[in-house]
Amino acid sequence: MDTDAFQIVSAISAAARAVDGAAPLDEGTWRALRHRADLVAAIVLPDGFALVIDDDLSLVVHPDARSLGLGRRLLGRALAGRPRTGTAWSHGNHPAAAALARTHDFARVRDLWVLRRPMSRPLGDLVAPSGVVVRGYRPTDRDALLRANAAAFAAHPEQGGMDGADLDARMAEPWFDPADLLIATDVDGRMLGFHWTKVHSATAGEVYVLGVAPEGQGQGLGRLLTLAGLHHLAERGVDEVHLYVESDNAPATALYAGLGFSHADVDTHVMYRRSPVVEQRASREVT
Repeated sequence: MDTDAFQIVSAISAAARAVDGAAPLDEGTWRALRHRADLVAAIVLPDGFALVIDDDLSLVVHPDARSLGLGRRLLGRALAGRPRTGTAWSHGNHPAAAALARTHDFARVRDLWVLRRPMSRPLGDLVAPSGVVVRGYRPTDRDALLRANAAAFAAHPEQGGMDGADLDARMAEPWFDPADLLIATDVDGRMLGFHWTKVHSATAGEVYVLGVAPEGQGQGLGRLLTLAGLHHLAERGVDEVHLYVESDNAPATALYAGLGFSHADVDTHVMYRRSPVVEQRASREVT
């Protein structure tokens, strides 16, 4: 993607966020655009764009150009010649995205919730179980962090795939601060889990990634690490902390609710998947 196209994508995304209240592209998409543009198939027009990375589609229309059929045309072009089943996110559960999904045989398959916590609410005391140490990240933790992440998120469709290159790319982002990455170990130094916090601005923080390795489970480390990260973000002075969680992850949502997080309907991101029927029909058409 050339500089002009990137600027158009940035401007349209900013306009959509201002109107919709949700960023239309996620962090992984921006990382690919900045660092691995060769992986991105892009259709960029003055008032809208469609991006395909692997089999994941992002489509955004400028608010001033909506309801004119541009989204339908962009989607048709993006899907042309693609027999595989595709996925697409609607960040903020936009009704126009739902309507467009129905007309192109995309089914709603996954809901991702944003939970928020005002830091004006008091935090509980931070007490680690016997034999557990919580400390800051060290460069020598890199390989252990990758192993712990892979084990903790083995079934997660995005986070579980973080490899060394992806970790390095995240740590190269301007927002990265090693002090924001907390590590839990046993007394022998074996990593049991981690809480990667993120500071977006002077007022906003995030529970970016919270992972507990299998050998650390059953000790209350999820709560401990979450609370440790909240104390850290409080020291950073943010006013609100948010996080992302699968809507059907009952244990996690219960944990976060107990720590003062809540969910509003507007804070829902929806994944759509193209139906297998469309995949089979497209395969026959290109045979």
